[in-house]
Amino acid sequence: MTRTVEKATGAVRQRVSSLTSIPLPHAVDRRWFGATWPVRELAPAPAGLKPVLGDAGAPLIGHTLDYMRFGRDFTLKRYEMYGPVSWMGSFGTRLVTITGPEATQIALVNKDKAFSSQEGWKFFIERFFERGLMLFDFGEHHLHRRIMQAAFTRDKLAGYVGQMGPVLREGVKAWGGSSKPRIYWSFKQLTLDVATRVFMGMRSGDDAEAINRAFVKSVRAGTALIRFPVPGGRWAAGLQGRKVLEDYFRANLPSKRKGDGEDLFSALCSATTEDGDQFTDTDVVNHMIFLMMAAHETATISAATVAYHLAKNPGWQERARQESLALGDEVPDIEALESLTTLDMIFKEALRLNAPSPSSARMTLKDTEVLGYFIPQGTLINVTPTANHFAPECWSDPMRFDPERFSEERREDKSHRYAWLPFGGGAHKCIGLYFATYEVKAALHEMLRAYRWSVPESYTARWDYTSLPIPADGMPIRLERR
Repeated sequence: MTRTVEKATGAVRQRVSSLTSIPLPHAVDRRWFGATWPVRELAPAPAGLKPVLGDAGAPLIGHTLDYMRFGRDFTLKRYEMYGPVSWMGSFGTRLVTITGPEATQIALVNKDKAFSSQEGWKFFIERFFERGLMLFDFGEHHLHRRIMQAAFTRDKLAGYVGQMGPVLREGVKAWGGSSKPRIYWSFKQLTLDVATRVFMGMRSGDDAEAINRAFVKSVRAGTALIRFPVPGGRWAAGLQGRKVLEDYFRANLPSKRKGDGEDLFSALCSATTEDGDQFTDTDVVNHMIFLMMAAHETATISAATVAYHLAKNPGWQERARQESLALGDEVPDIEALESLTTLDMIFKEALRLNAPSPSSARMTLKDTEVLGYFIPQGTLINVTPTANHFAPECWSDPMRFDPERFSEERREDKSHRYAWLPFGGGAHKCIGLYFATYEVKAALHEMLRAYRWSVPESYTARWDYTSLPIPADGMPIRLERR
């Protein structure tokens, strides 16, 4: 071990011993902090640069299971130990984590084009979400995003809001049959109804259920430990799910090309730039599979997260309810949803505490550096905003639920351009972020009008990070009609 690493090892162990004042989630083994794993350099650093330090974790699996179990808390502790750039063993390789406002800005802005989204995501999801928007880089990504933007103009968004409103009202009203629903699964069915109606122009039913199962299989396959199509394994299930999705979209594409529907599928078929660029049939199929996954999963997680924090904070729930009731009985249009400023602050604060998409994959195309740390070509990167959302230099009392931090008087999210980014940042910032915001606000608006809800004071949600963060127990709540 070099003198640099010996010195770093001592510093890391000193930092570990100083963490005793920070509550540890659940019964965490001390190895989770790297206390029993040797600290090593990722690679020797050239003169003037620092080596990236980290540890391999358990043999073969590294820290994969640690992250899946502890997610946000694991990332925060690693950040306290190693700083904004570190490495760990995960998924059978060395994975560099980049976090904190300054470091994530460098990686996501990507001025020197050293970080490839295409090559990074290829490792996790290419087999299941081939040629989705995240799996493009630079000029090709810019072209596809320009074409797709035609499906997310304000006029299009207003039309989608008009379509989703009645679906959400009807779906939320139907929850009255269960006084203690698992709200994550209730929202999942609801967002599926919206996705199939607004995105694909189809009604819920057997076909919609099959599509949903295929999406779930494909999403979970991306973080499979066994990354081969072993019968009964997640990887094989993901490949099967991908085939179901491809067959469905290809079968329905000709009619969408000929029609003039108002759903997203139709919009992508007709999307054209000012220069006349359009998507091919294969492009449409690939983008629909990716967009359905992104919209359906992240909207479900976001809605459940907001509902959870409102259950834990009844004063904020009542304040948001009064604002929603003031709109009257009409299904809200896009302008009405934008007027719900209290719900908007709650939404932003809930996603600060529990980001629905907590990381972005990248691969280095050449040797590069971030904040003076040397990262060699061919390194798999995990860019995560987790630490950004809790950075004390950006947020006051960051562990506390405080929607007022997003008020016009405070706007703590403006403390740094990359302080708050639950939808990513840079060129690959989520193209559907406004759609997701409107959908979640519309769903919570209907919920506030129809019910009051709560959880026991002792209840704390535990998130499963196997793929995207979902509540491990489905998040049971007590639901009462108003």
